[in-house]
Amino acid sequence: MNEWFKKKQETIKAKWAKWTALQKAIAAGIAAVIIITVILMASLSSRPATVRLFNGPVNDESERDRILSRLDQDNVRAYVSSDNYISVDNEKIAKDYRSRLVAEGLAPSRLDAYRLFDVTRWSRNDFDDQVNWKRSMENAVKQHLEALEGIQRAEVVLSLPEESLFSSTQNPTTASVILYARGGSSVLEDKRQIKGIQTLIARSVEGLKEDDIVIMDGSTNTQINDFEGMAESDRISNIEKQQKLIRKTEAEYASKVLAALKATYSDKRVKVANMKIDMNMSERTSTSREYGGITIRPDNPNTPYDDSEVVESLVLSEERVDKSFTGTGYNPEGPAGIEGQNPPVYSDMSNVIGKSTEEGVKRNYALNEKTTSENTSPNIDRVTVSVNIDGQWIKQYDEKNQLILENGHIRREYVPISAEEIASVTKLVQDAVGYSRARGDSVTVTNIPMDRTEEHEKEDAEYISRMSRRRTVMFSLAGIAIILVAFIAFRVISREIERRRRLAEEARIRQQEEERQRALMEAQQQGMEVTMSVEERKRAELQENAIAMAKEHPEDVAMLIRTWLMEE
Repeated sequence: MNEWFKKKQETIKAKWAKWTALQKAIAAGIAAVIIITVILMASLSSRPATVRLFNGPVNDESERDRILSRLDQDNVRAYVSSDNYISVDNEKIAKDYRSRLVAEGLAPSRLDAYRLFDVTRWSRNDFDDQVNWKRSMENAVKQHLEALEGIQRAEVVLSLPEESLFSSTQNPTTASVILYARGGSSVLEDKRQIKGIQTLIARSVEGLKEDDIVIMDGSTNTQINDFEGMAESDRISNIEKQQKLIRKTEAEYASKVLAALKATYSDKRVKVANMKIDMNMSERTSTSREYGGITIRPDNPNTPYDDSEVVESLVLSEERVDKSFTGTGYNPEGPAGIEGQNPPVYSDMSNVIGKSTEEGVKRNYALNEKTTSENTSPNIDRVTVSVNIDGQWIKQYDEKNQLILENGHIRREYVPISAEEIASVTKLVQDAVGYSRARGDSVTVTNIPMDRTEEHEKEDAEYISRMSRRRTVMFSLAGIAIILVAFIAFRVISREIERRRRLAEEARIRQQEEERQRALMEAQQQGMEVTMSVEERKRAELQENAIAMAKEHPEDVAMLIRTWLMEE
């Protein structure tokens, strides 16, 4: 194979050498065109697939520029095709910015779901227009719903009946919608959002009422806009929320009580036996009007007494009446020239002269009027708190400051809480929960001993175990001390025995040496020839050297002997 490649390479080189300059230039140009074509094809094939932002072309140049400028602000890449379609990188960006552009008023004015009517045919009839109108309406509602946050896909079917001459015989417009939520979205579980979607659909189709709309959850195949059927479940849900609010409030009040008492008593001694809060969840609106005095001069807070001036009312206006009359008291006669038709009583009093006086005062007062309107919900009706505080268990000690044990247990004495202390704690708890006598609140603080048998047994067992470990350690230390003393005594006795044995051995060796020396001297005196072995000769030389060194350096020899003795 390598030889074949070498032959081909030599053949190409030979042919290339035979080509003229023009032929070489043409071949290089063809190769360059092939390389450029491959690069362009690779770049075009590597371009990501795009999604159209709108379902139609944006032919208006100004609208297209505004849309592209808005996308460029958020660094969103947009592509414009030759037929004026605007595309983005993926479907998520397309849905997101489709709804944003519609909300900001940047959507194309002539781009809608009714593009089916842009195609005209000579065979077009009313039925085609009706079908196209229905399809366009369904497509428009579908796009409208899919532009919402949390909706992944929507399927819309509209029923557009023919118009009737009389409204009483007009069939209603109906809509069937199937929605699919995105993963993790709760848009199809929130009743308020479902109500908004239903209203959006009703407003999108002319003649469509909310009662004629059916919205289904595509994942569960259940109707989600049946609000009347869900009234009972909503009521139960509201009750659960109210109970949850009550429990949360009770927990907050209990924590306030514990926080107020744990600074004085430990957590083990304080227990909230009961925390009950009665709450009224109904909405109540009340209006009250109060009349009070008018403050002429407010109280000065810098003075220790109240120097304010308050009056019940102020005179706004006053009218006095003072009339005096003198003359005929009663003269009810008729017109002139006609005899009067007076009753007998008036006739008897016709010539009587009378006098009358009228006096009166009319005053208008200004009052301090206060009108209050309250809307309360929820409201606490009553608070009931029961707190139990345990006394103290005091341990008993003897004269040696040691705990007293009885039957394997520590002796303890229970000290209860005094009545004055219980009254103080009651006041503290009342302030912590906002006690109100008017609404019937109840706060009870008791001193009932808590069962601490298990705690005391555990504490007693730990104390006894600690004392046992202490005795064991003391006995162990005493045993170690005894063993150490015995070992020291054994070492001393062993050294003494070894010293005595060494002294006896040295005495024996000296005695033998003296006997040998004596024998040698006797032999020399008798003229006998004495022969010494090599070992005896070396021993004699060593002795002579040691005697000579001891005479010359007695201190060094003494130090050497002392070191030998210490080592032994």
